[in-house]
Formats: sequence, structure tokens, C-alpha cells
Amino acid sequence: MAPSQNQGDLSAGSIKSHVGMPALDVSLAFPQATPASIFPPSASDYYQFDDLLSSEEQALRRKVREVMEKEIAPIMTAYWEKAEFPFHVIPKLASLKVAGGTIKGYGCPGLSLTGSAFAIAEVARVDASCSTFILVHSSLAMLTISLCGSEEQKQKYLPSLAELQTVACWGLTEPDYGSDASSLSTTATKVSGGWILDGQKRWIGNSTFADVLVIFARNTETNQINGFIVKKGAPGLRATKIENKIGLRIVQNGDILLKKVFIPEEDRLPGVNSFQDTKKVLAVSRVMVAWQPIGISMGVFDMCHRYLKERKQFGAPLAAFQLNQEKLVRMLGNIQAMVLVGWRLCKLYESGKMTPGHASLGKGWISLKARETVSLGRELLGGNGILADFLVAKAFCDLEPIFSYEGTYDINSLVTGREITGIASFKPAALGRRSRL
Repeated sequence: MAPSQNQGDLSAGSIKSHVGMPALDVSLAFPQATPASIFPPSASDYYQFDDLLSSEEQALRRKVREVMEKEIAPIMTAYWEKAEFPFHVIPKLASLKVAGGTIKGYGCPGLSLTGSAFAIAEVARVDASCSTFILVHSSLAMLTISLCGSEEQKQKYLPSLAELQTVACWGLTEPDYGSDASSLSTTATKVSGGWILDGQKRWIGNSTFADVLVIFARNTETNQINGFIVKKGAPGLRATKIENKIGLRIVQNGDILLKKVFIPEEDRLPGVNSFQDTKKVLAVSRVMVAWQPIGISMGVFDMCHRYLKERKQFGAPLAAFQLNQEKLVRMLGNIQAMVLVGWRLCKLYESGKMTPGHASLGKGWISLKARETVSLGRELLGGNGILADFLVAKAFCDLEPIFSYEGTYDINSLVTGREITGIASFKPAALGRRSRL
């Protein structure tokens, strides 16, 4: 029997009128545990790794922690749920003085890689999306201009980027080329006075609002990869938001379309003449990305540590149960090992000894252990483990894209495998033989 009009009227307006009162504030709905909007104190530095830092690095870490807990923690769940970026907090992030990281001069902070890494972990501890926003802007786009740009380009772009008065993105990945990024098909054709870019980029963080876009394209004459600085609003440039993500929802990842975009010669990056030149940037950014899972794991541990002492079942706090203590200790052990590997990576880089295999093993392995750590946290929080209000569900989802970007676990394993065996195994053997015929 067909439903009556009243029975079948399930329009959005009709449904909305029947859903009842707004949800209770989580503190009222679940008063037994404190939500992540009031961030838990840090409890994960069990082996006192803070002692490994200089006084300047310790001060930076404390400053970042204070700003993130005070300014970002109260708003992050609402913006994550809406998948919107909180533009009003950019001045607060600028006040951290971490944009530009290790770059010296041009208004950049000139931090040690170790100081930058611990700072980005403190950002990720509270909100992974904010750490990705900073890393894309700083460790990819700004670092590319610093390492591969002309003196004029550095002077023109870096000072405002360091103050976050302007925002940058970094465009390498394409719809058809992710792990196989060196095969990118966006083209750069030389014309009088500059270049014409044609192609498409995908998954580019910050791209929907970036003022400066660092774009990589294939030179149609040399077939090599070149780099370009593209300005917001350039004719033929279009950036649209990728919808329906389950992780890093605050990050505005976009599809970039380039249709006959003219780039003046002065905005070609002279230091990018092959794909190999991108590796100078990726070596640093891969180390920095390894510190995001470390920070996420720290935040999840801190949340679980407080929650287990507050939440009671069977007449006792959850922290009193042996199973829960074992999981909590396993999480803590993982974090100590992850921090030590991350710290050693920084020191290898600072001493000029870090290899691509070192960076890839660090990023891949740390991401893998973070997955285990965050999954344990999800178990410990029970039903509240699926609520973003208690951080762990949000962190669980945010870790997934980090597990994939800057080299998936598998690709990073193959980079290290190639280094320790001398044999590249990125292509199936049968395909590799066929390509040589």
C-alpha cells in the first residue's frame, strides 16, 4: 500500500522538525569524564626525553603546547565535524613562530630540526589537522622556495609566509600519480616571457585558499620535472575542495585544475630541474611528517590516562583493571620507542648523515606503531571511543591519511629495502623485464 502524504513526507525540513531538542553538551551528557575541549595534561614523557632538548627547544615546546591547549582544543571538534578550517586561529598559529622551521633569514625562525619536530608533535598532540596545515605550508612549500628558489624569490615570498600573512600549498600528487609521483603528467610549455601550465593536481592541502601554490610540472622540451610558483587568482587556475573525507577533516584538501595558466619566467624555481631535486625537500618533510603520528599518539595516551582514572565501572575506576593497565603501558612503550627513533632521525639529519632509507624507515615504522597505539586507545574508551569529543575517535581517523601521505608504509619500506639490498623492487618483476625489452 502506498504511504499517505504525511507518512511519506521525509524531506529534510520535515525530518529536522521531528528530531527534537539539540544534543546535550557532552559535559552534561557524560559528566563522569572530561572531554578533550579541556585538554589533559601531558603524561607520555615517561623516559624524560625532554632532557634531550636544549633550553630553547624546551621553551618552544612549552609555548606550542600552551597555545594549542588554550586556543585550539576548545574549538577543534566543532570544526572537524563541519570539515571547515578555523581561519580566525591563523594569527595564534603564527604566534608560535614555527612557520619556516629550519630556514635561516627572510624572517624565518631558523630552528633546529629537532626543535621543529618536537613543536609539530605538540601541534599534532592536540589537533592533527593543524599540524598538517603547518607542514604543507612550511616543510613543503616554504622549504621548496628556500632550497630551490632564487634569491629574489626568497626575498619576495618567504617573509610574509613566515608570518602566515600569506599561506602556501605544494602540488605534486595527481589523480593518476600518487606513489608513482615521478610520472606526473602536468605539463609546462615554454612561451615568450614564461611558461604555460596544463594539468591537474589532487589531494593538495591548503589549496582552496592558498595565496602561493608551488606546482611541479613536466617540461615539454626536456621531459624533466620543473617547479613553479603560481599565485592565487591566476587566469586558468581553479581549486575545489575534496569532500567526504573521514580524516584530517579540518584540512582543506583540493583538486587543482590548470588550464593554460601563464607563469612568468621569474616564478620558475631555478633549482628544480628533475624529480631528484624534489628529494631535497621530501627528505626533511618526511622526517617532520614522522613526528605527526608521535604527537597524535601522545595526545591519545594523555586522554586515555585521564579518562581511565575518571571513568568508573563495577565500582572502580577503569585504571584499576589489569587489562586496561596493560594496554595503557603498551601505548606508553610504543611512544617511548617512537620518540627515540624520531629524535635520532633529527640528529642524523643535523649531522649530515641521514639517508633516504633512514627517513623512510622512520616515517613508515612510526606510522605503523601509531596505528597500534591509537587502536588501543579506541578500545580503552569503549563507547566514547567513537566520539570526537573525547579525541580518540578523531585521532583514529586523522592518522589514516598520515599513514598514506608522504609515502605509504609499503612505499617507504621499499625505499629502505632498496637502500639495504641495492635492489629496487617498486615495479613487479614481470613488468620490469618487459619494459627493458
